[in-house]
Amino acid sequence: MSKRQEVRERRQRERTRNRILVIGLVAAGALLIAFAFIRPLILSSQATANATQVPVIAITPRAFTTTVNGVHLGDPNAPVKVDVYEDFRCSVCLYYTQNFEPQIIKTYVDTGKVYYTFHSFIVIDGNDGTDASYRSANAALCASEQGRFWDYHDTLFANQVTEDASLFTDARLVSMAQNLNLDMTAFNQCFQAKKYASDIQADISQAHTLNLTGTPSIVVNGKPLQIQTFNDVSTAIEAALAGK
Repeated sequence: MSKRQEVRERRQRERTRNRILVIGLVAAGALLIAFAFIRPLILSSQATANATQVPVIAITPRAFTTTVNGVHLGDPNAPVKVDVYEDFRCSVCLYYTQNFEPQIIKTYVDTGKVYYTFHSFIVIDGNDGTDASYRSANAALCASEQGRFWDYHDTLFANQVTEDASLFTDARLVSMAQNLNLDMTAFNQCFQAKKYASDIQADISQAHTLNLTGTPSIVVNGKPLQIQTFNDVSTAIEAALAGK
């Protein structure tokens, strides 16, 4: 074999190896892209499957010693109005509900000093592209028609194992209503019709008007409050009671 032929064959072998390498890289890239698209679907399916295996937690309804009227607690003529804006999937809202809200009710609502109102502020749906927070809020307002808003409110938070939307499917939201022995015909008609869409949107619009940016947000006599502890809330309420 001549030297020239040997060079040609060596170059041909190099070109063949390069083509194989390029084809391999392209195939690997295609697999990575496909996996990037498929992985969220797999994770979503797994999360949904896991959620269906988690039993709906039933709660013992709170025994309020104050006036309960839909999303409101206390005397509407109380000198201080406290409005709380929450998302039922918000983990910080869960902490607030378990640790701050009972103290506010006991110290100020039960004593006639505060009129306490819940508002829906949907924020997490915008983060994950679902409507689970919205559907949860609508379900709670449907329960309110039967005088059970706060029981359903507590049930939602009790079942907030994580912020994942799969824990707030229609089936689970209906099961929560069943656990509270609601009139399911009335509840389902309300829930399926998304009856409270305009009320939820009104709450969201009001939150934006107040320049609220997250949940939970507390407003005392129309003034948004930055909170870290119950003392922050208490200080603001005491100041409002003193007319400051």
